[in-house]
Amino acid sequence: MNVVFVAAARKTIRRAERGTVGMIIKETTVPTANPTVIYSEKDIPEAFSEENKEQIKFALKGNDTTPRKVVVYVLAKTEENYSKALEYFEIKKVTWLCCPTVKTDGQEENVLTWVKEQRDDNRNRVKAILPNNTADNEGIINYATSEVVVNNKKYTPEAFCSRIAGLLAGTSYKISSTFAVLEEVSACEKLDKDALDTAVDSGKFVVFYDGEKVKVAKGVNSLTTVQKGKADSWKKIRVVETMDMIHDDLVLLAEDNYIGKYPNTYSNKCLLISAINSYLKELERNGLIQDYEIGLDTEAIKEYIIENKEVSRDEAEAMSEEEIKKQYTDNKVFLKAYVTIVDVMEDINLEIAV
Repeated sequence: MNVVFVAAARKTIRRAERGTVGMIIKETTVPTANPTVIYSEKDIPEAFSEENKEQIKFALKGNDTTPRKVVVYVLAKTEENYSKALEYFEIKKVTWLCCPTVKTDGQEENVLTWVKEQRDDNRNRVKAILPNNTADNEGIINYATSEVVVNNKKYTPEAFCSRIAGLLAGTSYKISSTFAVLEEVSACEKLDKDALDTAVDSGKFVVFYDGEKVKVAKGVNSLTTVQKGKADSWKKIRVVETMDMIHDDLVLLAEDNYIGKYPNTYSNKCLLISAINSYLKELERNGLIQDYEIGLDTEAIKEYIIENKEVSRDEAEAMSEEEIKKQYTDNKVFLKAYVTIVDVMEDINLEIAV
C-alpha cells in the first residue's frame, strides 16, 4: 500500500504542474460532441463564434507553463441557466472554472452557490474565477481589475476571467501567481501602492502596471473572513491548491485501496497511517509541505467508546494513550494530522545599516 500511495503522490505532483480549465460558453448551435476538449489552438472548432474562440485562446496562454487542457461545455443561447454544464463539471472535475458571459447571463450567483456547495460537501474541490464578486470564499477568485487593453481592445473583468483561469491553471506548484506577467496586456487600470494593498487585503485578484509590464499583484482568493477551522494562509491561492490536491488524493486513495478491503484492526489502522505518511513524505520531498504528522485521534476514539461501547468517562480517562488507540471502533477510523503547507517567497524585508 505504501508503494501505491507514493506512486499516487508522484502522479499528483506531475499533474500539479498543469491544471485543467473548465469553460462554459453559449453558441447558436450546440456541437454533437459536447463538451469539447482543447489542448491547443488547433483544436478549437471552426464553428465557434469569434468571441468564444478568443476566450479559449486566452485560457490556453497560461503562466510559467500552459494548462493541461481546456474543457469547453457549450450551451444553447436559449438556455436560461447553467445547470447542464454544472452537472457535467460536478462529475468530470476541473481545477478552474470560468464563464466569459456569467454576469451577462445572470448566472453569477448560481455559479457561486454551486462552487460553495461542492466544496462544503467535499464533493468537488473546484475553484471558479468570477468578476467583481466579493464571495469571501477560498474557492472563488474575485478578479477585480476594471479594464485591461490587449491589442488595442478593452476587456472588462467578465471578459478577462478566462485569461486568469488559464494563468492559474498554468502556474506550476513550484511558484505562485504573484507578479505573474501578462505579456499581451499593454495597459490596465491605474492603481497606486496603497490602492493595490487595499485591493489585495479585500480579497481582490488584480493586475497592475509596474512601469514596464502588466503583472498580477498577489495570488489571493476572495476569502477575507477567517472562520473557525481556517487560517490566514487559506487566503493564498497556492496554499488552497495544495490543500485541495491532498484532499482529493487521500479520499480517492482510501476509497480505491482501503475502504471495505481491510478488517478494522489496530494493525490495519497503523498500515493506513504508514501509507498516508509515505504519501506526505513524497510531497515534502518536492517542497510542497513540511513539518507533518499523522496518527490516530485519541480524543475522538475516547468520545466514541464512551458514547457507543458502554465505557464510562472515568474508565476512559484512566486509560493510557496506547490503550485508547487499540480500542475497537466498529467501522470507524479516527485519524488526525498536522501539515504545514509551504508557501513561496513573496514579501521580503531587508534592513541595511550604513
